[in-house]
Amino acid sequence: MNRVAPQPIQQNPDIRFLGKMLGDVIRAYGGAKLFRQTEYIRAASVDRHRGVAGAVDTGLEALSLDDTVSFVRGFMLFSLLANLAEDRQAGAQEGSATLTEAVARLQAEGIDAGQVGELLGQSLIVPVLTAHPTEVRRKSMIDHKNRIAALMRLRDAGQDVTEAGDRIDDAIYRQIALLWQTRPLRRERLVVADEIENARAYMEEVFLVALPKLYARWEHDLGHRPPSFLRLGSWIGGDRDGNPFVNAGTLDNALTRGAATALGHYLECVHHLGAEISISSELAHVPQAVLDLAEASGDTAASRADEPYRRALSGIYARLCATYAHIVGEAPPRPSRLAGARYTSPDSFRRDLVVIASALASEGKGALSSGGALGRLIRAVETFGFHLATLDLRQNSDVHERMVAELLREAGVAPDYLGLDEAERMALLAGELAHNRPLVGAATLLDTEASGELAIVHAAAHALETFGPGAITTYIISKTTSLSDLLEVYVLLKEAGLYHIDAEGRPEAPVMVVPLFETIGDLEAAPAIMQAFFELPAMKSLALARGHQEVMIGYSDSNKDGGYVTSTWGLNKASLALAPVFEAAGVTMQLFHGRGGAVGRGGGSAFGAIQAQPRGTVNGRIRITEQGEVIAAKYGTVDIAVANLETIAAATLLASLEPDPVPAADAARFAAAMDQLSGQAFAAYRGLVYETAGFTTFFRQMTPISEIATLKIGSRPSSRKASEKIEDLRAIPWVFSWAQSRVMLPGWYGAGHALAGFADKGLLRAMAQSWPFFQTILANMEMVLAKSDMEIAAHYATLVEDRALADCLFGEIRSGWDAAHDGLLDATDQSALLEANPALNNSIRLRLPYIEPLNHLQIELMKRHRAGEDDPRIAEGIQLTINAVATALRNSG
Repeated sequence: MNRVAPQPIQQNPDIRFLGKMLGDVIRAYGGAKLFRQTEYIRAASVDRHRGVAGAVDTGLEALSLDDTVSFVRGFMLFSLLANLAEDRQAGAQEGSATLTEAVARLQAEGIDAGQVGELLGQSLIVPVLTAHPTEVRRKSMIDHKNRIAALMRLRDAGQDVTEAGDRIDDAIYRQIALLWQTRPLRRERLVVADEIENARAYMEEVFLVALPKLYARWEHDLGHRPPSFLRLGSWIGGDRDGNPFVNAGTLDNALTRGAATALGHYLECVHHLGAEISISSELAHVPQAVLDLAEASGDTAASRADEPYRRALSGIYARLCATYAHIVGEAPPRPSRLAGARYTSPDSFRRDLVVIASALASEGKGALSSGGALGRLIRAVETFGFHLATLDLRQNSDVHERMVAELLREAGVAPDYLGLDEAERMALLAGELAHNRPLVGAATLLDTEASGELAIVHAAAHALETFGPGAITTYIISKTTSLSDLLEVYVLLKEAGLYHIDAEGRPEAPVMVVPLFETIGDLEAAPAIMQAFFELPAMKSLALARGHQEVMIGYSDSNKDGGYVTSTWGLNKASLALAPVFEAAGVTMQLFHGRGGAVGRGGGSAFGAIQAQPRGTVNGRIRITEQGEVIAAKYGTVDIAVANLETIAAATLLASLEPDPVPAADAARFAAAMDQLSGQAFAAYRGLVYETAGFTTFFRQMTPISEIATLKIGSRPSSRKASEKIEDLRAIPWVFSWAQSRVMLPGWYGAGHALAGFADKGLLRAMAQSWPFFQTILANMEMVLAKSDMEIAAHYATLVEDRALADCLFGEIRSGWDAAHDGLLDATDQSALLEANPALNNSIRLRLPYIEPLNHLQIELMKRHRAGEDDPRIAEGIQLTINAVATALRNSG
């Protein structure tokens, strides 16, 4: 297919403003020579991308190693500032809608407010923060960027000076100058405590403010007070899958730090309320309930004798201080002078706040009652409890299998559990779950792995007693392949009293065991496993008592296993096939989507992805992982977080209540077409990645996979085992390395073969026009193709030592890219990529001239590093280019 000349780029005015300031900073702090070199390379690269004749000299050859390091920092900062500008202007944001717009859309389709209210009453929407290592930037860099964003908002409002009296443009310049002089690379590898603290900072600075603010607007717009259906989750400190550094101590640290943050926030709010609510009993009627709180407070100050609200709040503050000391283990930052009994639960704290709010509602038509700071505080307590974010536990099924085998052997129950077949294991496990007798006694000696795992479940039991039932609700099993994988975890939970049989013979478990289906085969087996799960009386009883059962589906590993098309279709089919299984059991299904930032790991528009879910699979309940660079991009500031959280909520509402836009007859033929496309794509992908001799060597030499491993961006090892095999490599470095080399293979390979081999092109166009699922597949792939560059990738292929191997395999990849490109344009009836999405097209094309020089420098530095040169500036330069390319691509991991 002929390539079409690109349209002119429309530059965001904020990018021009910030880019000029960055140039001024480079000139002032890096020197005139560096500024001239940077500007020459930038202009030459822009000319090449515009097709200007004679644009040959890149200017890169003139850079010394010192110049290279400084130049890369400059281009990285430009991308950072460009990201900021786009986030502000929403020039390239994903599709979105407010909750009010979603409700209006539903009402126009005949779905009334009663149905919406009923759904919200049983909904649960949870973004779950994880520590997956794809955020290459230090938090110091992100903090400076956020300060610039805040200053830009003041500038938007027409202000010339900050609150402190500084000229706003000068303040922005200073922040950019600080960015220029801030070290972008971490010197030490992150440990779990660092990851906990990084996430905690987002929770404190963003989520604690954003969610109550969002609920207040919804209450106003909807005309009623919705329940707190949108909450916050986390894996950080509880996700042990492949991370030996997560243990009982990190679990306790994560929850304690979260509690300190939540309770500290509540203390500040109560303190400010005490200063604000100065109502005198001499001037207003005060209900008896408030007088009782005031009397019980112990506040006998004469100056507040006629101010019962202040005295009541003094008592609440004192009780909250006692709660803080009990849970956190230390005194709060501002202790109370009064003695108070601690609150035993968030509900008991909330009840006292509601007493204050109800009393205020009894006067003046309720103007002081539910809104403002008090209303936001009540909402925060409902949403965050004393734990801040619900912490999931996660471990691999292989670990559970080994541990249960040891427990059963040491208890004398089964000498060789690992030697049993599935039916024998199930009979044994079901028997153990029919009584409360533990397997471990005081004298039982366990190996290090089993002792550590047992310590985790005991720490979870202690956490539930200390922080409340919302602290831990879920235990996820990675690599779930059989029903026994689920029962093994309940056996472990029983050891800590987290599973037991009550006096009436019914099972009880405050922690829900959740299977994670990851590979293509696992997804296909999921419905049968869950059907067998519900056929067990104990398991069905637990699910019915809870009201729902969660299943997690993994995007990353299914993609690495079967390629983009087959993974996406397999996830859709599994979701659809699970729905009738849950319906037959009378249990509400809750899907947990394990998405990453890159398309190869389930990334892309959350709004589009949720709306594309099969009808009948959402039902107002959804959890979604948010990780790495996505956390900073979507939740970096309160305003951005509010917009993205509302987008998730609106999409969930629409996906739950809107009728299927595809008629049943079309759905059947579309599904048959997808089966064919998936089969062809799967064969092509597996043929290249797993069945071609030498592919592993080609991948490891062509991409910066080994150099990425030197980045200190996470506590978790990059491979599950000490192995060079693709199967054992984690999905993140797999996707990350292909993005750096501009191939982006996990986001498209196999699709071209499938599209080219599909005879009915008209059917493909019909699917692209009317099926949200297929539209989402193509839209995400289109973004990846636009960010990839086969010309640059060809230079990376020169790093492969075996030239015949490189030529053969890269030829296959290039041919596949051409087929994917042409097939996508034909299906979407476009003449160029992103022709129908000019905002995203503009965003990507603006960045490309800034990424290309970084790729060329990275290749040259990798050649020198691999040849044995040990100048530390070479290693630093490689790491900086990885950082800079990832920043420019935005969702590369």
